[in-house]
Amino acid sequence: MSVSRFFQRFVFVLAAAIFVALGMGFTLGQFGFLGVHAGGDQDGAYRQMHVYAEVLKHIQTDYVTEPDLNAVTTGALRGLLESLDADSSYLSPSEYKIYKDRPTTGIAQIGITVSKRYGYATVVNVVSGSPADKEHLNDGDVIESIGPQSTRELSLAVIRLMLEGKPGTPVTMSVIRPRKSEPDKITLMRTMTTPPGLSEQQYDNSSILFLKPGALTADRVDAIAARLKAAPKTQKVLLDLRDCSEGTAADGLRLANFFLKEGTLATLSGQKYPSQTFTADPARFITGAPVAVLINRGTYGAAELTADAIKGNKRGDVVGERSFGEGSVQKTIELPDGAALLLTVAKYEGPDGKKIEDEAVTPTVQVGKPTVDDFDIEQPTPSKGDEVLDKALELLKAKNS
Repeated sequence: MSVSRFFQRFVFVLAAAIFVALGMGFTLGQFGFLGVHAGGDQDGAYRQMHVYAEVLKHIQTDYVTEPDLNAVTTGALRGLLESLDADSSYLSPSEYKIYKDRPTTGIAQIGITVSKRYGYATVVNVVSGSPADKEHLNDGDVIESIGPQSTRELSLAVIRLMLEGKPGTPVTMSVIRPRKSEPDKITLMRTMTTPPGLSEQQYDNSSILFLKPGALTADRVDAIAARLKAAPKTQKVLLDLRDCSEGTAADGLRLANFFLKEGTLATLSGQKYPSQTFTADPARFITGAPVAVLINRGTYGAAELTADAIKGNKRGDVVGERSFGEGSVQKTIELPDGAALLLTVAKYEGPDGKKIEDEAVTPTVQVGKPTVDDFDIEQPTPSKGDEVLDKALELLKAKNS
């Protein structure tokens, strides 16, 4: 059964279950016309719908007060989607209207990339100099609530909408920080924020070119290309993709191609999604000099594709912490009542066949925290200097051009 038909049937069966809960006395088995028949994978789904009907019936008849069935059903649908992955969301009719009508330009933010971990909104990384940075927000901080609403009860799409708005408008949040027993309540003013531009530096008597793009937007990837073309052929390259979360998959793969003349960069596939294999284009290849890539748990999306392509083709060392794990494609499915699903339909895999969304990018040389699974438990212990940078420089110095 296709994904879309499954959800159409689920919503239809759910409506039938509500009638059961309201006392009509039917079981799901009497609704044979719904097209849900026992056998194969559908048998388990059929049984789960029956269980759901029983649960809904007891909520209706035994809960301490008469429940709002619309709220109960919305919560169940939201939980169903979020059980798949953080990016899949159920949007109620009112939420979907806001989502569709949101402006595409002039949007102010507080300067964070946010995803979900353990049900709550979690800070992936923070833009330097942004309102979030000035309030000392860090990657791994948990946003417990936005205004009066717990982020556990909000889809990721809605959380991101709530953090955006007109310049100069406030956002009040309750933030759980590592090693603090009580959440901090903070108010940030939305501003027009952009990641820092491409920065560069020379190391080891100019034998190593350090490049930090801040984001993998098309203009910054173009700037990296120009800089690489201008560099001596023997100059080694240190590419810093730490806390890099903006950019498209196409530009992340294009950047990897600068260092790869051949080989698979990534693949994209899903149950019903046309499989695509992205192969290095020799015409885009720029340099065969030794390269090292720096990553951390704020490395997200397009930057992960770059790092994984270089790692998977054994083109260079990837140094630092395990990345966040984001690499998927969503499809919007509108429902008859005006609601919608934002459903993940495909995921990117690195050259080794592992899905980035599921396993993230593991560095070839680990420096720092071993996993992202303790995001909301502790921050890395502060250290003098930049251990990740120092290690990458040590590795590059040891390589012959």
